[in-house]
Amino acid sequence: MSTAVKKVLVVGATGSIGRQVIIEGNQAKLAMRALVRDRKQAELFPTGVEVAVGDLTESSSLGPALDGIDAVVFTHGANGRPPGPEAVDYGAVRNVLAALAGRQVRIALMTTVAVTDRKGAHDWKRRGERLVRASGMPYTIVRPGWFDANRPGQHRIVMLQGDRNQSGTPRDGVIARQQLARVLLWSVRSDAARGKTFELTSDDGPEQDDLDVVAEKLDRDIQGALDAVHDAPNMALSAEPDSVRNDLQHVRGRSPQH
Repeated sequence: MSTAVKKVLVVGATGSIGRQVIIEGNQAKLAMRALVRDRKQAELFPTGVEVAVGDLTESSSLGPALDGIDAVVFTHGANGRPPGPEAVDYGAVRNVLAALAGRQVRIALMTTVAVTDRKGAHDWKRRGERLVRASGMPYTIVRPGWFDANRPGQHRIVMLQGDRNQSGTPRDGVIARQQLARVLLWSVRSDAARGKTFELTSDDGPEQDDLDVVAEKLDRDIQGALDAVHDAPNMALSAEPDSVRNDLQHVRGRSPQH
């Protein structure tokens, strides 16, 4: 594991996963910064956690939140609420990358299991994944299963690839919120997780102490590819909206690889 990351910004910090990431990071003695829309929301976090006021749907508001950070953990989600998945699930990723203007930070992006199923809002989460891969940033993309539906004793962390479980039910996999937060925070400090996309679920047994051992068995995404290494090729770039293709072009233009 790499320990170069010291200051972490959490996008979606007021949600159930974001707050747990803040707690995990605070316990690990990392400098945690929460992106909030209202400074009064600082009361949601432990003492010592920085808050930065900004709107994830407005890139121009995000500069101060990104100042001096080493990593960004995205835990945001529209969850059926306005302004919707395009503006939130996708727009937050686009806007943070634009505000970074090519400055390299480590990224952990939370999306969802079955993100490649081509069912409505999942496409916008997948497009956010594509922006991260195109950005040239060091990243990990985590696709969690259903939250807190674990059976008693079901704590062993499982990382899968290929996004093959798409029933739309907990049969696709389950994961505890605390475990998801742990994995997201670990991933921005782990060389074994860098450049990898995986579905995160759990199985019977105790939780592992060393997550690097689990991640080392995974394949890295192919450099320059938009989708994860084992994803189905079912969302052709040529059929994407013009705005999405333009965003990808702009992100690639800021990438140090181009």
